Amino acid sequence: MTRQIRTSPAACDESLHQAYDTALLDLDGVVYAGGRAIGHAVESLAAARAAGMHLAYVTNNALRTPEAVAEHLGELGIPTDAAEVITSAQAVARLIAEQVEPGSKVLVIGGEGLRVALRERGLVPVESADEEGLAAVVQGYGGPDLAWGRFAEASYAINRGVPWYASNTDLTIPGARGIAPGNGAAVEVVRIATGAEPQVAGKPLPPMHRETVLRTGAKRPLVVGDRLDTDIEGAFNGEVDSLLVLTGVTDAEQLLRAEPRHRPTYVDRDLRGLLAGQPEVVPAAEGFRCGGWTAVALNNGLLDLREADEDSGEGATTGDGATTGDGGPGPDPLDGLRALCAAAWTAAADGVCTLDAAKALARLGL
Repeated sequence: MTRQIRTSPAACDESLHQAYDTALLDLDGVVYAGGRAIGHAVESLAAARAAGMHLAYVTNNALRTPEAVAEHLGELGIPTDAAEVITSAQAVARLIAEQVEPGSKVLVIGGEGLRVALRERGLVPVESADEEGLAAVVQGYGGPDLAWGRFAEASYAINRGVPWYASNTDLTIPGARGIAPGNGAAVEVVRIATGAEPQVAGKPLPPMHRETVLRTGAKRPLVVGDRLDTDIEGAFNGEVDSLLVLTGVTDAEQLLRAEPRHRPTYVDRDLRGLLAGQPEVVPAAEGFRCGGWTAVALNNGLLDLREADEDSGEGATTGDGATTGDGGPGPDPLDGLRALCAAAWTAAADGVCTLDAAKALARLGL
């Protein structure tokens, strides 16, 4: 399938919560981190819902059940029904159920979310590789206390020829104290021990997108995430629009260096971006302009960022010189990042930008 290569963040005249019927929201790094709500998430989601946008929470974390996730969101001040939570455990359980006999035994390496999802599909979760008639091994994030011996149990079964499935392969997971190893890191342990390759269901792969569409019925969805290699690539694979928020794993420099399948439709600081339109990035004489910034890819291998000429009347400032963003007086730093994205992505064409953007990003404080 041929897709148009994105060379700039898109504009949207309407607020995103009006332009799209459903927000497909990642959780870790978008709504919360380490169990605590991310700044502006609770009030932004409440406003979007009140205005008629449907909210669905789509997570690659297979540890908790949808009921547990919904309860946690409620405790954070985000009323949520379990049916509004879609997990990679549900996606991988459907994938397994389509390939094995009803009532089959599945060795579980992970948490309760996997067990509940398997039972929902008529499968029987078990704990030992020595179970007679074992049909599959499934691996999902089991939390920081998952015993090392569970990886050995998976390896015993896989080395005997039992098919292997993984809920997702995210190498990292954001938490309150920083970035920690995710299920993908655990999958690598088993891969090294077995030489096998699992079938993977989670973002960015099609089984997760299919599970989400089946469960939400979204007609014009907007994927909202913090990871380029799962959330944004998943939206790309599903041919739907995406919003990257800078509250989790991805930082500004990684965004500039994104390959085509990792380039979001829109970019914003946090979930307040749902409640706003998105500014246009336009070609300028030498580069690209957004708001009060112009970004240029120079021949010496640098990305240059300049403030627009104050005498030209350009820029995104209000009458008192302040901006509507968090950047304080002067042009909004986020507009500068959008302009830099256009310069970097255009310079990279269908590859990855290699231009030095450190000085330009330092000007923005991003």
